[in-house]
Amino acid sequence: MSLDADDSLVSWEEIRDVELVIRRRMQELMGGIHPSLVHGPGHDLAGLREWEPGDRPSAIDWAQSTLTNFSPLMTREFDQESSASVIIAADVSDSTRCGAGGESIARVIAHTVATFALAAAFFQDRAGLVTFDRDARRIAVRPQPGRNHAIHCVDVYQEQLRGRYGAEPVSHRTFAEMLRRRSLVPVISDFLFEDPQAFLAELADLNSAHDVFVVLIDSAFAFELPSLSAGWIEAADAETGRTRVLAADDVRQLARRIGEWQDSVEHQARDRGLDVLRLGGAGRHFHDTVVAFLLERKQMKRR
Repeated sequence: MSLDADDSLVSWEEIRDVELVIRRRMQELMGGIHPSLVHGPGHDLAGLREWEPGDRPSAIDWAQSTLTNFSPLMTREFDQESSASVIIAADVSDSTRCGAGGESIARVIAHTVATFALAAAFFQDRAGLVTFDRDARRIAVRPQPGRNHAIHCVDVYQEQLRGRYGAEPVSHRTFAEMLRRRSLVPVISDFLFEDPQAFLAELADLNSAHDVFVVLIDSAFAFELPSLSAGWIEAADAETGRTRVLAADDVRQLARRIGEWQDSVEHQARDRGLDVLRLGGAGRHFHDTVVAFLLERKQMKRR
C-alpha cells in the first residue's frame, strides 16, 4: 500500500471524534476528589534560538531574524507549568504501509499519534513528535502546547510517511541524542523489522532517564489476505526488499505468524522492564484505552 498525495489517514471528522472521546474520558476519570492534573494556561517566553526543522513557522521571531539577515532564522521558545513533555515516537518504516482491504498499519499509528497529541493538549502538556525507521531517528515536531499544535503533529507524521521531510531532516542514531528534558515517550510501532532486541535495548536504556513505554500495534489484520488461486506467490519483504517464493499455505499462515512475532516482542519488552500498551483497530474503545493509559501514567508521576 502506498500513501498518495491526497490520501489522509486521519480525517477532520475523526479528529473531532477523538476530541469528544478525550473530553468525556477526562470528565469521568478526573472527577471527584483527585488532585487536578492540569495547570494554568499561562505561557512564558523562555528565550530565542536558531530555527530548526520541525519548528512551527508561527514561532519565528521575524524582528530578531532581520538582525541576522534571516540567516539563520530565529524562533521563540515558551515555557508552561507542566509535568513533562509528551514526545511521541512514531514508526515510519516501510512495513507500516502494509495492509489488506484498504486498511494499513500506518492508519492505526496515525490515530494513535492523534489521540496522544490531543490528550496532551487537553492536559496542557507540550506534545512533540519524533519519527524513526530501521536506520534513523528524526526530530519531526518540537514540543509545544495547544490543540492546533497537536493536529500539526498528525499532519507531519502523514507527510513523513509520504517521504516529505521539508528541510533536510536532522537524523540521529539514538533517541537519547534528541531528548534534552525528561519526557513521557510513547514509542508506537508494529515492530516488524529485523533485530527488535537491539531496538528494545535502546528503549530500555532510554527508560532510565525518561518515562518510556511501548505502544505495540497489533498488525495481524494487515496480513489476512484473500485466498489465492495460485499454488505459489513471489513476495517481497517491505523492510529489506528481499524476495521469496511462498506456498499458498504459507500465505494463509502470515497473520498467525505476525501475531506470534508480536507476542514475542511484547514478552521481550516486558522482560526489559518496559510497559506495553497493545492496540488494534480504532473507534471509541481504542481512544478510551489510550486516554486511560496516559492518565494512569500521569497519576503515577505525581505519587
